[in-house]
Amino acid sequence: MEKVWKWDNQFVPLGIYISVPFCRTKCSYCNFASDVFSRRVFDRYVERVCADIANARQTTHDMGAKIDLEVDSIYLGGGTPTVLDAAQLQIMFNALRAEFSVCVDAEVTVECAPGTLSPEMLRGLLRCGVNRVSLGVQSFVDAEAAAVGRLHRRTTVLEDITRLRSAGIANINVDLIAGLPHQTAESWQVSLDETIATSAPHVSVYMLEVDEDSRLGRELMAGGTRYHAHFVPDEDTTADFYLAASEKLEAAGTAQYEISNFARPSFESRHNLKYWTRQPYLGFGVDAHSMLTAADSDSGAVRFSTTDSLEAYTTGVPPQKTPVSAAAAFEESFFLGLRLNCGVDLNDIAARFGNESVRKVRPTIDQWICDGLVQRAEHRIRLTARGRLLSNEVFSSFIVA
Repeated sequence: MEKVWKWDNQFVPLGIYISVPFCRTKCSYCNFASDVFSRRVFDRYVERVCADIANARQTTHDMGAKIDLEVDSIYLGGGTPTVLDAAQLQIMFNALRAEFSVCVDAEVTVECAPGTLSPEMLRGLLRCGVNRVSLGVQSFVDAEAAAVGRLHRRTTVLEDITRLRSAGIANINVDLIAGLPHQTAESWQVSLDETIATSAPHVSVYMLEVDEDSRLGRELMAGGTRYHAHFVPDEDTTADFYLAASEKLEAAGTAQYEISNFARPSFESRHNLKYWTRQPYLGFGVDAHSMLTAADSDSGAVRFSTTDSLEAYTTGVPPQKTPVSAAAAFEESFFLGLRLNCGVDLNDIAARFGNESVRKVRPTIDQWICDGLVQRAEHRIRLTARGRLLSNEVFSSFIVA
């Protein structure tokens, strides 16, 4: 039976995300707001993030939202947060703890590129209270990793995992990408076998995104050969890789709980679950997003986000606000909730948005069930294995506008 997560509008502690948009190299597949910058800008960026943290309550008020100061998850992503000095990370964590009440059992995650966990950095993470590390492995096959600009080797990853565990950080996530240049069914099995052999309690598997926001994506769309684009597996093969990962990880006891995420019992990402269950979270840094309860409502929400330009962010461009209407919240409940393997509780949706709202989408749900992309058990609907491959089509059907 699938574990069920939901938010019932009772008090839920805040999640905090800090974006660190700096990398050692820019991977060819990357479509995030991150890049390689001179270390001279690091101090200025950390100073701006800390200023935003100190001003969080005023910003929240200006956005028309309300905020609770109790925090049960912190996530530093990027980019590669560990390209900063350990002292710079400590400054940001000190700023957070000065403004927020961080729960003693809070999940504190930092994304790391393999090879950036120096002894000094590892000691610094422990001083900051980090208890979860996400390693951007992408592939355990050295040639595949090198083809997209990763700087590590397989042995680097294994050494990092050993040192993390020796330091007392056993909550480790391994990121993999299906569909990298030169990847084959055989090499993908190597990455899966190596991942399982590490006994990492959490694994994320992403299918390569092809869009104009990455160098590799643009080259693929243009039919070119730069960045090894002509060695990228086709969509059907990539889908097969994803399905193989789902089956193999499940068999190894790392159960899928979300489209791209797998975990052993009790190791699901607390922070990411906030996104999918529409719990409150607050973001700081470049291209950071927030969702909080509206100040004039117990059920309405406000979203706001910072600019994706490093220069604009450091010069003080304010965040952009997006009020979340009841209709938008209804849509989000479906296309975010359906990401989870446990799916969406229609009774819960009816209680929050009214029976008429659910009645209007029943024809859509019935059509997806008929097409084999959605399945229903009593009052709960969820994506099928095929539905997860075509999830964007399902999600878009619930966006009325």
